[in-house]
Amino acid sequence: MVHAARRGIAHAARSVRRAGAEDWAALRRAPRRTVTAEALAGALTAALGLVPLLLVHPDRPVLAVLEALYAAFLMPLRRHRPVLAVLGTGPLLVGPNVWTLAVVPLIVSAATRRIAPPRRAWHAVGAACALIMVLTAAGSLVRPGAWLEELAGNGLSAVLLVLLPALAGILLGRRRPLVSLLRERNAYLEQARSLTAAAARMEERTRIAGEMHDLLGHRLSLISVHAGALELAAARQAPPLAGRAELLRTTAGTAMEELREILGVLRREDAEPESEGHRGTREDIAALVAESRQAGGTVELDWSVADTADPSVPTRHSTHRVVREGLTNVLKHASGAPTRVEVRGTHREIEVSVTNEAPRERRHPQAGNRSGLAGLEERIALLGGSFTAGPLPDGGFRLAAVLPARPNGITLAVPPPTTGEAAAGSPGAPWGGGASWGGAAPAGARAPLSGEVLTWPRVLGAGCASALVILPTVTFLIVLLTTAALR
Repeated sequence: MVHAARRGIAHAARSVRRAGAEDWAALRRAPRRTVTAEALAGALTAALGLVPLLLVHPDRPVLAVLEALYAAFLMPLRRHRPVLAVLGTGPLLVGPNVWTLAVVPLIVSAATRRIAPPRRAWHAVGAACALIMVLTAAGSLVRPGAWLEELAGNGLSAVLLVLLPALAGILLGRRRPLVSLLRERNAYLEQARSLTAAAARMEERTRIAGEMHDLLGHRLSLISVHAGALELAAARQAPPLAGRAELLRTTAGTAMEELREILGVLRREDAEPESEGHRGTREDIAALVAESRQAGGTVELDWSVADTADPSVPTRHSTHRVVREGLTNVLKHASGAPTRVEVRGTHREIEVSVTNEAPRERRHPQAGNRSGLAGLEERIALLGGSFTAGPLPDGGFRLAAVLPARPNGITLAVPPPTTGEAAAGSPGAPWGGGASWGGAAPAGARAPLSGEVLTWPRVLGAGCASALVILPTVTFLIVLLTTAALR
């Protein structure tokens, strides 16, 4: 028997050492903020049990001081070892320090909230109540007196300070998974909504691409074929017009290539036109000017962009759009008028303008609806730039824009969908190991659970019920501590 007792003591000592090592490792992994908060909670608990002893002297001051320090030790234990924390509240109810009773409901409710399943929490609460009765009976043997009254008083304290807070903690423990499931369900629905919207956009883009291919592609192909035939006829019958016919054919071919690129972008959401990387460069602007000259315009290019300037892709694309729109308007409304394209830039901003003089011959300009200018103004406003367009006093027209070289946080792309916050960690997570300590788990994409348990009345009902349950405990504590202070 002695040998068995020694083995039991050795096994218990090894278990205590192992538990201590695990607690120390978990404490080192915990965030600094968590450790600070727990240390502050323990210090406040010790102060609550020790400071009143200076004003109201107990019968056994040494035991009262030890009880206050013991309560401070239980406070951080409620998170990492909740079952032991519930069991450890038993000696506080039978001790001589009545001020430590104020932290018993806090410890019990916080600990039972982290014990799963609830049946295990009720077992721990039952064991704590049994321990209170045993300690009360043992104390009556040491100090004979009215032990029945003391047993009844401690029993009432166990009901109000242990059973009711445990019920509130279990209700709150059941509420936390419901809130976590609501968050997970919201994240899942948000992700599903984003995917549905993306699929709808892709379907609409595919439909638009098909319509453009069937209508514009057919028309451009006819223009290219007839322009080729016109070029051959002009080469034989009217050689001076052969260059214009060739320009018409090459322009139609270029339009077909650009249409194919746009159709590829529409059919693939992550695709970009192959020519997008060269848009807005000096070679690109010079090519636009050369095309206008071939069409019969008198266009000059003034390029004075600093070598240190490195404009972003949206800025270069907008520069290309401004020059192209300006030259197109000149060809439509003031064909043959002398035109000047200016592009100036530094490392901070890019200035681009297209200015034409009054047309030398009176012509009927083609009608327009200014949709191109409105689109340019909107595009440049998204980049944080300024845009002006209007007639000049001499009868000409000027189109100008000032663009930031590097727009801050401005993009023309649609941002990717975001997912909601993930579910909180499971009850009973160790130091810093779960969402109960401020961490957040990555959002999952699995289907949500049944909607019957994910209702706000259930979630709010648990909090309201726990508040109603804890009211008798608060009232009892106020009466008890007031009586002790006035004694």
